[in-house]
Amino acid sequence: MRRTTVLRTALSAILLLGAWATAGIAPASAADAPSTASASASTAKAPASAGLLSAMQKDLGLTASQAKARLSAEKTATAVQGKARRAAGPSYGGSWFDPATGKLTVAVTSDKKADAVRATGAAVRLVAHGARQLDAAKAQLDALSAPDGVASWHVDPKANRVVVNVVASSEDDNDVRAFVEQARKAGPVLVQRTSEAPKIFSAGTVGGDPYYTGNVRCSIGFSVYGGFVTAGHCGQPGAGVSGWDGSYIGNFQGSSFPGDDYAWVSVGNGWWTVPVVLGWGTVSDQLVRGSAVAPIGASICRSGSTSHWHCGNVLATNETVNYSQGAVYQMTKTSVCAEPGDSGGSFISGDQAQGVTSGGWGNCSSGGETWHQPINEILNRYGLTLHTA
Repeated sequence: MRRTTVLRTALSAILLLGAWATAGIAPASAADAPSTASASASTAKAPASAGLLSAMQKDLGLTASQAKARLSAEKTATAVQGKARRAAGPSYGGSWFDPATGKLTVAVTSDKKADAVRATGAAVRLVAHGARQLDAAKAQLDALSAPDGVASWHVDPKANRVVVNVVASSEDDNDVRAFVEQARKAGPVLVQRTSEAPKIFSAGTVGGDPYYTGNVRCSIGFSVYGGFVTAGHCGQPGAGVSGWDGSYIGNFQGSSFPGDDYAWVSVGNGWWTVPVVLGWGTVSDQLVRGSAVAPIGASICRSGSTSHWHCGNVLATNETVNYSQGAVYQMTKTSVCAEPGDSGGSFISGDQAQGVTSGGWGNCSSGGETWHQPINEILNRYGLTLHTA
């Protein structure tokens, strides 16, 4: 859907990121810069847009009332998870949001901490392995060289294991078997099959609403004061960036890929930033009010210049993704689909920025999975301040 020139101009500074953009979107004018960098949720209460609720109904199979109830429950769970982790102390084994109960569940290795965790409003599950042990095991896997047939690995608090995802067609490969054998020596490991290997979602120059660097089209992630953040695989430091209309925007000021997959681009030359994510006519454009991290199990949506607006769930955090170009660490896995050209776009949960699209497998016709690089890591790495409403 084509937008008006006025809307394109107002939103162009935040829509320049690469292959991916996620989140609900609502039109907004530029806000005054906050006095301090913000990586937390705004205390302002804003009703969910009709478009966001409609998208959740379509992609998650919910009724309107169920979508409203889920957003409310997820907001509560997001606020509870920090308190619950502190209450669990050294016995903390991870946490996740359970859509069936509408509550955050916290794993603990000692029932002595159970009552203190429940007092925060979270449910409790007793497990054998703590988060420190599982994180240490994953760190050992991160130090290994993974073959192409190993797609990714992450700590799964619900399974209380380090999950290693192996491409089904490669599970009998000798190098894959050797990696799995080494992984099992590191700690409690669960091996699962995945249908495809992950890939990045940048694309060659095509028509539509992109930002361009060279012959690569990507999507804008989120506005920050002075520019926007996007995927690192979309451009190298110093590379020039042009917008949907071909006009010059700015340059990549920092970029990291692989290892990480994030970057930031300066904005000027008549372009400016606004704290919204584009809805592409599927939903209304939505304000960005903060960057509180949604728990595993929470709903999440994505906006990108190719496949536009889609929603799903958070499947895993701190996952290592093994692209053909090299491993990328500390990624968040989602059930949201994406396609080439969506790279760099927004991932949002409610009105909270979550990250920029990195890559995945599948497409938005048959489905798939997509990873994002968490936004707070990018802000901290470059000393940036998220532009919020």
